[in-house]
Parts: sequence; C-alpha cells; structure tokens
Amino acid sequence: MSLTKSLAVFLVLVVCTYASFAGGYQLNEHGVRAMGMGGAFVAQAADASAVFFNPAGLAFQKGWRIQVGSVLISPSVEFTGPTPLTTVSSMVRQNFLPSHAYISYAMSNGFAFGVGIFTPYGLGTEWPTEWVGRKVAVKSELKTIYVNPTISYRVSDNFSLGLGISYVWGNVRLSYRVPTYSSIPVLAENDGTASLEGDGTAFNVNAGLMYKPTDDLSIGLSYRLKTDVKFDGKATFSNMQALAPFFPGGRGNTTLPMPGNLYAGIAYKVNPAFTMEADFQYVQWSSYDETIVTLESGPAAPPALGGQPLQKSPDPLMRDWEDTYLIRVGGEYRFDKLALRAGYIFDRTPQPDKSVDPVLPDANRNEFTIGFGYELTQNLTVDGVYHHIFSSNRTVSASVNPFPGTYKVAASLFGISIGYQF
Repeated sequence: MSLTKSLAVFLVLVVCTYASFAGGYQLNEHGVRAMGMGGAFVAQAADASAVFFNPAGLAFQKGWRIQVGSVLISPSVEFTGPTPLTTVSSMVRQNFLPSHAYISYAMSNGFAFGVGIFTPYGLGTEWPTEWVGRKVAVKSELKTIYVNPTISYRVSDNFSLGLGISYVWGNVRLSYRVPTYSSIPVLAENDGTASLEGDGTAFNVNAGLMYKPTDDLSIGLSYRLKTDVKFDGKATFSNMQALAPFFPGGRGNTTLPMPGNLYAGIAYKVNPAFTMEADFQYVQWSSYDETIVTLESGPAAPPALGGQPLQKSPDPLMRDWEDTYLIRVGGEYRFDKLALRAGYIFDRTPQPDKSVDPVLPDANRNEFTIGFGYELTQNLTVDGVYHHIFSSNRTVSASVNPFPGTYKVAASLFGISIGYQF
C-alpha cells in the first residue's frame, strides 16, 4: 500500500472508529428493562428511559422517576485471511461500560418533562501491533454523550405527544502503522505510527407519539432525526524515519452522519401479569454515502517519491451504505415484586462488502436477551439483563475489497440499573 493511500485510509477510518458490536456504528442499549425485552419498548416506554425510546411515554407516567444504569459489553472479533498461509488474528480483548441516566417528572395537568444522558455511539477495537492488518487499523476508540431534555403532553386519556432536543459531544482516537523509509528509496524494516484525535459537537431532535385505544393495547411511534457531526482533530506521525520531514501532521476535519431512526411498536397486555411487544426499527444508513476528509498539506516530497506532498487531503471514499432495519420482539411476566423478561432481535447489516474493514466488521445478527426486575421497596427497583449477539461470519473477497478475509464477531452484554420513583 502506498504512503499516500495509507494516509487516505487512515484519515477516512478515523470517522469509522465506532462499535463493531452493533449494527453499523450504532448502540441501542439505553435502558436495562427495555434490553430485557429485546429493546421492544417504544409502545410501552413505561419508565424514565422513555426520554430515549419514545418521549410521548412520559406523559402516561406519574410523579418523579430517576433511573441510572450501565451495560458491560465484552466483544470478540477474529479475522482469517483469504489463503491457508494467513494466520488467524484475534482482536485484543476489551470491556466497555456505556452508561445512561434519566430523570423525569409527570404533572397532573398532562405535561411531563425529562432529561436523559446516554451514549448511542461508542466502544472501539484494538488489534495486535504487528498483526497482518496493522496498516489498516491497530487501535480505535469513540466516546459520545447525548444530553437529551424532553417535553411530553397527554392530549387525551389515550393519546400523547413528545419532543426532545439533544446536545451531542463526541471524541475519537485512532492509531495504525505506516510504511516508511530508512533512507530514500530503501524501505524501513519497522513501520511508523499514525495517530489522530478529534472532537465534534452537534444538536439532535427526537419526537414521538403514543396511542392507547384500550387499557390492554398500546401503539408507539418515535423518530430521531439524522445529525451530521463535524469532527475536528489533529494528526501526528511518529517514527517516520527518513520521511519525518514530509509528515509534519496538522489539523484535519471530516463530517459523519448519525442516521435517522424510525421506531414503531405495538404492545399488548395478554393478562394483568403478561405483556408482549413487537417493534420495527428503520435506520437510514444511506445517509452514509461517502467520506470527505480535509487535512493540512505537508511539504513536497523529493522527486524519487513523485515530488508531490505525501501528507494531503485524500479523495472522497465511497461508502454506499444501505437503509436497513431491526426486528424486535419481547415480553415481560410479573410475579408480584418480580418481573421476568426475554427478547429476540434480528439486526440486518447496512454495510456492503466493499466497505467492510477491521475497524468496523459488520454482518447480519441474531440477538437474544433475558432479564429481570425486582421491587426492593415500594419506590426502589433493580433491573438486570444478559444479552448475547450471534453474528454471521462475514467474508469479503479481493475482487471488491482491498483487505479480503473472513470476520467472526460475537459479544456478550450484561446490564444493571436502579430506578427510584416518588
């Protein structure tokens, strides 16, 4: 891979350093009770996490509600090259702990208010320093925080509306290895290292409605708008040896879409103890059609290397992701103070073969959840969940992808939250 091409790949991948353990680079684990039912919660939205799932649900609640929780995510990724001689590489084992917190208050006049803090995009990947794909990615991290105040109004006894606005902050870090020269034109035995860190902010809007035609039936609809986040950062290059003068680093920026999400669900109370829900989530991933990166140009290279700057803005990278969907079904059965939950998710990947890489290896997923809730006191509740992701093996060929091979991805998630109402 040429130096110019390597730099282009590096800069483009910096905006892709997101969770390779959720569809695309999106996380959906923002409420432990909801997770226990496979995330099928938009038609119930029966606790403070309604701020995320469907703000219209707040208006059907009573009084103050506070909810705080975390989800431990333990992923594994294995890569096998296209030939028998290629060794199998395993991603360095890491654990991540995205958290969420909500507070809401429902008034007697039909109005309700809430604020949520959650992390819809995050995690990262880390591969061994000398693995076969080190010139594509070694370590990548993303942290995001959404602060989402909302308002809801119960228009009638069976119909409500909700609206929220989020402040979005994100931080991204990436490093990978770069081929270099010990002396021009002699290739160096050891690679250099490229690193980048950037920050971005934006605003987001979400809205929802809820209709309860009977006491046992509830219909929910919510939508979170697409948001473009501009990341501004700094690239640095180390151990570049003879090429150090031509890679001074500098400022760069790019914009990444957080796609629009449409959620629709229907919940039915089979009897006073047993509730079931089915949801459909449509994700507008086609907004991620290309990546454009700008970077300060470095000095011109010597004639032996073409005489042009090696450090410069790369050409746009076409991603061509596709709109996709998730299907969620789940249920909850209550035994006095104890609630047992289970759910299933089918998550269809939006990623075409040409866009699969070791930073974001994605495939169709089947996911299963089991969970519980227990009322410790009249006001205090604890919820727990176990969530396992089974991903289809994803093989990409050299005819469509410059880094061919097969990815095997799996993840286990454990969540716990505490809720208090008064």
